[in-house]
Amino acid sequence: MQLGLDVDVQKLETDKWRKGKNKAEEDLDSLKMDYKKLRRSIRTVGLGKTSEQWRQEIQEEKIKADQWEKKFQDARAREVALEKSLLECQNKEMGLKA
Repeated sequence: MQLGLDVDVQKLETDKWRKGKNKAEEDLDSLKMDYKKLRRSIRTVGLGKTSEQWRQEIQEEKIKADQWEKKFQDARAREVALEKSLLECQNKEMGLKA
């Protein structure tokens, strides 16, 4: 009788350990999936770049900004030249009328 009770207790403990093991494995699998999603997100938003990659990207953006600034300055210079030309034409026209 005592031996039968010991066997039942051992079975219950074994089941308890199995359930704990299964739960731990499920948690581990869940953590692995979360980790994969996190790594994918990091790559997607670019946070996984090295400092050299960031420097290169910043340098490229500075070059683009400088190019846009030069285009703006050129356009502004053309605008000033056109305004000056317009004023000269208006002055000539006023001179012809007089």
